[in-house]
Amino acid sequence: MCAVPAAVDSLSLLCYTNPKKGGGRMADTCHPKMMIVMRRDLKMRKGKIAAQAGHASVEVILMALCKEGRAGDFLLTPDGLLLTDSDKAETTLSAWFRGGCAKICVYVDSEEELLEIADKASVRGILASVITDAGMTEFHGIPTKTCLALEPLPAEIADELTGALPLY
Repeated sequence: MCAVPAAVDSLSLLCYTNPKKGGGRMADTCHPKMMIVMRRDLKMRKGKIAAQAGHASVEVILMALCKEGRAGDFLLTPDGLLLTDSDKAETTLSAWFRGGCAKICVYVDSEEELLEIADKASVRGILASVITDAGMTEFHGIPTKTCLALEPLPAEIADELTGALPLY
């Protein structure tokens, strides 16, 4: 069962009109993207960075699918997963699946900066997956917060949270 905080339900990130109601064209201002924020201060190996970013992006997509009640709206095809048509309104998440899966990786230099972004997202009702590595391979057995991913957002909203951060 998917559980989502009540504050998240109030966030409206619609950027498509419902094709079943005569629409279906992406709004000109909606360019969905997923932001992944890495901690550069940890000096992780390239493979570790890739694994942590993968954990964050998968987790936030699963969270977003649950939030929108779309966790079962997929069909496995020879070309991969397909978000099936439904009577649900098109959202930033479905636009991201249908129109391209932009992921942008930026960095911060401390755990405090990472958690500040997560807090700002939470206040706005935006999902953020903060990944805590168990520390078995790189952090000497110490659980360590390595990165976060934000749910797919219109570029304007993503930029308000992470636009000042440098690309990784």
